[in-house]
Amino acid sequence: MESKPRKTSSGGGTTLTERIIGPPRDVRDPGIFHSLSLIALLAWVGLGADGLSSSCYGPEESFLALGPHQYLAIFLAMLTALTVFVISASYSQTIDLFPSGGGGYLVATKLLGPGAGVVSGCALVIDYVLTISVSIASGADAIFSFLPVSILWLRFWVCLLVVLFMVGMNLRGIKESVISLLPVFLAFVVMHVWLVSYIILSRGTKLPAIFGAAVQDARGGIDTLGFIAMTVIFFRAYSMGAGTYTGIEAVSNGLPILREPRTVTAKHTMLYMAFSLAFIAGGILFGYLLENVQKVEGMTLNAVMFQKAAGEWTLGGIPVGGPIVTFTLITEGALLFVAAQTGFIDGPRVLATMATDRWLPRRLAHLSGRLVTQDGLVAMGGAAILILIGTHARVGLLVILYAINVFITFTLSQLGMSVHWWRVRGAESRWKRKLAINGLGCIFTFSILVLTVTLKFDEGGWVTVLITGTLVSACFLVRRDYNRFAAALRQLEADVTPLLYEARREPAKEPDPGAPTAGILVDGFNGLGLATLLTLTRLFPNEFENVVFIGVGEVDSALLKGPKEVKELEQRVADDLKEYCQFASDLGLHASLKSAIGPDVVLEVVRLCGELSHQHPHLVFFAGKLIFSDEVEGYLGRFLHLHTTLEVQRYLQIDGLSLVILPVRVTPAEPQPVPATRLSEPRPTLP
Repeated sequence: MESKPRKTSSGGGTTLTERIIGPPRDVRDPGIFHSLSLIALLAWVGLGADGLSSSCYGPEESFLALGPHQYLAIFLAMLTALTVFVISASYSQTIDLFPSGGGGYLVATKLLGPGAGVVSGCALVIDYVLTISVSIASGADAIFSFLPVSILWLRFWVCLLVVLFMVGMNLRGIKESVISLLPVFLAFVVMHVWLVSYIILSRGTKLPAIFGAAVQDARGGIDTLGFIAMTVIFFRAYSMGAGTYTGIEAVSNGLPILREPRTVTAKHTMLYMAFSLAFIAGGILFGYLLENVQKVEGMTLNAVMFQKAAGEWTLGGIPVGGPIVTFTLITEGALLFVAAQTGFIDGPRVLATMATDRWLPRRLAHLSGRLVTQDGLVAMGGAAILILIGTHARVGLLVILYAINVFITFTLSQLGMSVHWWRVRGAESRWKRKLAINGLGCIFTFSILVLTVTLKFDEGGWVTVLITGTLVSACFLVRRDYNRFAAALRQLEADVTPLLYEARREPAKEPDPGAPTAGILVDGFNGLGLATLLTLTRLFPNEFENVVFIGVGEVDSALLKGPKEVKELEQRVADDLKEYCQFASDLGLHASLKSAIGPDVVLEVVRLCGELSHQHPHLVFFAGKLIFSDEVEGYLGRFLHLHTTLEVQRYLQIDGLSLVILPVRVTPAEPQPVPATRLSEPRPTLP
């Protein structure tokens, strides 16, 4: 999706887009970062809904998988709570080590290498797409269970409309979308904590007897079936509830959107998430046992449990149990919609980080006027719609595809952290304790991964593995193209710089703003900008007395962290333009610069050009464009490299200004590895 200048009516009105998603935000305002960030409570809502929503189906899947051995649920509840706390503790250490953001992609990349990182990132992206799909499909199931069967055909279309609605809501901004979902989240937490607590406290006297019976029955089962068979039954049930843990990683990945101090906010969020998830998921399993819940056709186990516990409540002779149970179940359906928000928050962030490192198209890291990764949101929503169409929004099939990839990311992250503590054992005094925590987390997540893949592969899990493998392959193709382009730019700079030194002349006389002036659009100090300057002097010798270098620093998702990063970008753009000015002065031209920063490069360039046109009456704009042979550029290259210069040219022509595009042909160059750092490769189409 190309960025385009915003146009307002002569009356000062706004565009239809701005009316829907809101007016643009000023990235230069230091307060904008505070207003966009999330406090721990809002982060708990936006990032924790995924895990909590799984209590609507995760404990049920685990309990039913036990078959006649449902007494094992008491041990399953304890292991579930333990797993939540182990994974949470592991990721708390990740937060300390990566205070600016330590999602599975970054951790695996920095600690295990780029190969492991891209596998982890792709697995996480697919998992977030499935999070959106399964959450919305499950939510639709819950809501339509209260509606007449005659309108059930609308369910599929409602799923698609909800995806589109959530994309539009997130385009307004993450904080706005989270605040709008806060009432649903809190209603779910309050109702479930209340009812689960009531069940445990009112039936608490049964716990010792149930625990003793569970131990005795477990021994009897081992004597009858054998220890191995009972272990397989137990861990199969454990793996069926694996979706319960899928939201924990989101906190470490979402650090950039949290309120300062980010690590403190993240740890508070993790604490809220761990305790709420462990209590509700584990408490529901306890509740099944305490209420002796059995499967009832057309009802979830949660519905059966709450009905048995509170269905007969009265207040002053007025029955209130039915409405309470109904409201509680409605909050479950609504929260499943809210859970999709985790995918819309962290999915585009993972895409943007990988795009910054050139594994994915750069446009996925671009920000809209509302300072959100617009293309990433649209990509996540579009992929979720395709998944819903392919499965016809059937929850049973979606659950099979779900909860495999996130444990790939979990395992690689915990393995990377374990390797790190071993490497720094000489400098870290508490390395044994930290290694034990991450090592235990690695064992837990790897065990769940093996169990989940083994049990779900033939049932359809192979589809998830195939999709993930395809995305990984595509990432390597994208990276290869960007590396080839970067190599060509480096070679171009090496070829052009000596020619510029050879073309030096005496400095010009006093500057004259009314004299013919060339405005050169550049994007960073690189070979393309130097080649454009050299080509200009050769094609138009002695034609121009003045030259103005115009550069815009793009504020992408990697830079949207705080005022410090924005100021550093401003300084870097100015320094690059000063280097061009020095070369132009050596060529006898009066050189000056015009710089700006912003999320929309086209908008800022057009604005700067408009200002310059009033200062220099005889002004012509120039921009260079790299020209590759078809064999080198190919269809992939034409897709990856944005046509920003052509967009600028079109808008300048509307304003009656001229932009001449100078072709700069480059010879094929063998791609070389490029460090995965921001702005390590300039974009080709805005020179």
